[in-house]
Amino acid sequence: MENIINLFEGDTLVPAIIVAAAAFAVGFVAALIIAKLSCSCRRSGSGFKCGGKKFVKGDQKFQKRHPAPADGSIEIYVGNLSYDLTEERLRKEFEAYGVVNSARIITNRYTNKSKGFGFVHMPNRAEADAAVKALSDKDILGRKLKCNEAKNLV
Repeated sequence: MENIINLFEGDTLVPAIIVAAAAFAVGFVAALIIAKLSCSCRRSGSGFKCGGKKFVKGDQKFQKRHPAPADGSIEIYVGNLSYDLTEERLRKEFEAYGVVNSARIITNRYTNKSKGFGFVHMPNRAEADAAVKALSDKDILGRKLKCNEAKNLV
């Protein structure tokens, strides 16, 4: 112990800094290990365990989706949208195949720019199926749309 105290006296400042840095590094690594061991969440294969519950990708409990529309309308997912496409233009594309309850493009909450996908609600299944079939892979503003019925969970 006296040897360590003697490091801080006289011209031995460099070894003292090295010892202090090494002690800091060891303490930091120990803190990281303790934090990792105290966390109850663990990754396992295709999912994770947290608090004794197992969540697997693809499992309904793992996915966070909203329920099907209560009014019985069909919700259509529309992906690969051009960032310049407006909700009005999206609505007009689908109105060519039937009645559209609503059309919305999902945007970034901070920049208010399109995320490149949206949802269209149509009340009639036959019209919705016709729209999905016709508009899938249709080029609009330089992008081929990806359309399918939204996967809602009840």
